[in-house]
Amino acid sequence: MTETKETTIKSEEELQEMIAETESGARNPTGAFPKKVLFYVPLACTLFQLWYASPLPFLFNFFVLNATEARAIHLAFAIFLSFTAFPTFKRSPTSYIPIQDWIIGLIGAFSSAYLFIFYKALAERPGMPTQMDLIVAVIGLILLLEATRRALGPPLMVVATIFIIYTFFGQYMPDVIAHKGASLSKGMSHYWLGTEGVFGVALGVSTSMVFMFVLFGALLEAAGAGNYFIRTSFAALGHLKGGPAKAAVVSSGLTGLVSGSSIANVVTTGTFTIPLMKKVGFKAEKAGAIEVACSTNGQLMPPVMGAAAFLMVEYVGISYIEVIKHAFLPSIISYIALVYIVHLEACKMGLEGMKKTITKTVAQRMLSFVFTFLFMIILAGVTYYGLGWIKTVSGGATIYIVTVLLAAAYVFLLWVACKVPELEVSHEIKELPPLGPTAQAGYYFLLPIVVLMWCLVVERLSPALAAYWATVLMIVILLTQRPLKGVFRKMQGEEFAFKTGFSDLIDGMVAGARNMIGIGVATSAAGIVVGTVTLTGIGLVMTEFVEFISGGNLMLILLFTAVISLILGMGLPTTANYIVVSTLMAPVIVDLGAQNGLIVPLIAVHLFVFYFGILADDTPPVGLAAFAAAGISGGDPIKTGIQGFTYDIRTAVLPFMFIFNTKLLMIGIKHWWDLIVVILAAIFAMIAFAAGTQGFFLTKSRIWETAALLLVALLLFRPGIVWDKIFPPLIEEPPAKIVEYVADMDPGSSLRLELQGEDFMTGEIYTKTIMLSVGEEETGVDRLAGIGIETREEDGKILIDNVGFASAAEKAGVDFDQEILNIQVPNKRLPKEFMYFPTAALYGLVWWIQSRRRKKQGQPLPAAA
Repeated sequence: MTETKETTIKSEEELQEMIAETESGARNPTGAFPKKVLFYVPLACTLFQLWYASPLPFLFNFFVLNATEARAIHLAFAIFLSFTAFPTFKRSPTSYIPIQDWIIGLIGAFSSAYLFIFYKALAERPGMPTQMDLIVAVIGLILLLEATRRALGPPLMVVATIFIIYTFFGQYMPDVIAHKGASLSKGMSHYWLGTEGVFGVALGVSTSMVFMFVLFGALLEAAGAGNYFIRTSFAALGHLKGGPAKAAVVSSGLTGLVSGSSIANVVTTGTFTIPLMKKVGFKAEKAGAIEVACSTNGQLMPPVMGAAAFLMVEYVGISYIEVIKHAFLPSIISYIALVYIVHLEACKMGLEGMKKTITKTVAQRMLSFVFTFLFMIILAGVTYYGLGWIKTVSGGATIYIVTVLLAAAYVFLLWVACKVPELEVSHEIKELPPLGPTAQAGYYFLLPIVVLMWCLVVERLSPALAAYWATVLMIVILLTQRPLKGVFRKMQGEEFAFKTGFSDLIDGMVAGARNMIGIGVATSAAGIVVGTVTLTGIGLVMTEFVEFISGGNLMLILLFTAVISLILGMGLPTTANYIVVSTLMAPVIVDLGAQNGLIVPLIAVHLFVFYFGILADDTPPVGLAAFAAAGISGGDPIKTGIQGFTYDIRTAVLPFMFIFNTKLLMIGIKHWWDLIVVILAAIFAMIAFAAGTQGFFLTKSRIWETAALLLVALLLFRPGIVWDKIFPPLIEEPPAKIVEYVADMDPGSSLRLELQGEDFMTGEIYTKTIMLSVGEEETGVDRLAGIGIETREEDGKILIDNVGFASAAEKAGVDFDQEILNIQVPNKRLPKEFMYFPTAALYGLVWWIQSRRRKKQGQPLPAAA
């Protein structure tokens, strides 16, 4: 027994070391001074970020920083911690910090802070760097690459280095990608001394938004919310077939709400879930694979989504709430499908769940569900409309009234929590905890999440400010929950002391800053790639190259992009992978979609890239999440990764679906019933796909049944794939009517034109489809001029006579003397959702046949419990 326990403790330590190596730094020095440095520097970083995110600088008019200055300080902390917290190589010492790392770390921090220290002087000489500026920039760039290698491994450093070489030696490149090359002065000004490269948008997002959300998650974990989410999930789902696996899915989803790390998610929830999955009958590899699939998908869950959600705000140019809205449905149906896959695995193996300590009748369960549901509706209504009423009546005093009400709610929920026993904190769940008392023990943990969502959705605060106020509440909870519990439970001791809560708070702050080291250097290094694209114009070359190798086929480009994301994701963290691939490929996909007559929203392309970047976390042979899960399960990491990837095929299919059916991203939904139809169709489609890929529905599927289920999934996801063949979505009108047609269009609607022209380089004739948004001008001629088009008639043909400079038409590739072949007008037809009827009939047929076969086999129909 003792030996087993020691082995478990050792494996937990090894898993924590894996997180440290990939997330927060593997060094754990024994000396007093370096220990203090690695404690107080991250703490100072967190305090700086709290100050920067708060309204206090403007309130006191002290230490007010602009975005560039804040980015410089943020990166200075990240580079210094990269050299002090991460050893040079794996075999390098971890018990002390060598003198050279101190020196290099300080030089790197100074090089980054140079923009803050000499901000005014640099602003007065833009594009004219001094010799000192260039020396600092070169040193800073080199040390950033080394910091990236230490914190994240060689891949991102190698990618960034290749792009730097391309910038300075473009004249020696192959003709297809050659350019004149940049001088040292121009390159360093772009990369380091301005905001187009390292200190660009990506680092700005890391500074202003991501840090606060990572800190918020770290404080939630320090307060005990992670343990609460896991145990509540087990209490709710542990009794079902394959219950621990289903609890793993839900707890990973809840952890994913506030954590952007798949590896940390595996270790946090996997230490609970994987042993229990093995206990109820799952093999080691399958138990680990389920946890890997759950945890990698945790990055899909709004509101955090790693750092990608915040980057999309800047790159796509939409609000944070819009990003959450678009990402919500795919993430939810992905998790629903994973729960169903777990259920099918349990059915195939004949597994049961954990034994319930208290058994309720069906009527009692239904009554409990109804009362809980009604309570949640009433509570949401009172919160939303009550606070809205207070805001209307109280005006400027609302903040004080709401603060008092929030404090009262917190004290009340903490008092309610003290009516039940404290939750266990061990990494072993021996018996199924009761749901009611388990949930009751931590309702107050939901208050910061409510505050976060209220500030985002209702108050429309910036993401950084919303996270700041939620973090302030978390700080209050950490400082007060232990003393108040001592009062309510009438108990004393260290566990209920203010000092212990303060220690938890400081530890959470330090953990939050150390967890940001990798993200800070990743976004900076990825800025090198973005800077190269803007400096050299390689983006246009990439567009032409990808279009050439794909032959203009949109599906081939999507497959090409997916493969690039998976390959780069094997070495790059998700955030850096997303920045690199979206910078290069997103414009290509949007442009090519337009040429194929398909409106591809930019957010759809960015989510497409993001999804495949996440999938790389469990793609063999690298997938670190699979190695972490295998470390807990004792299974083979490669087999765990392969099995996890088979579970995650549903995640790989979703991006292709929402590119062609943007309603899955809640784009183009006009009515509430339209939304309900989309949600139900997506859920049933994903269930059909899961059943098809698992070869099991109600019983083991035959080949034709598997094919039928996959066809059902395709038709529910993309009803237009068949409907559009029967009833074309567009009809062609003669170009001679273009002026009259444009005059009758609604402002803001899309004009689709098919053009034919000649490539002056090759002499080949090409055709392309473009889409342009019409304005509010009064006449058709004025509207055409507004989008940059003037036409002429010649020999019965309508030709482009003139294209406005920098107009929408020029950006879309309209050129002189192109012929307008036709105007593509939306066809009046029945909605494509009518395709759901025959699809539902096929779905029902498979269900009926399998249910009959199952009865003949003498097996009852599978149930959830």
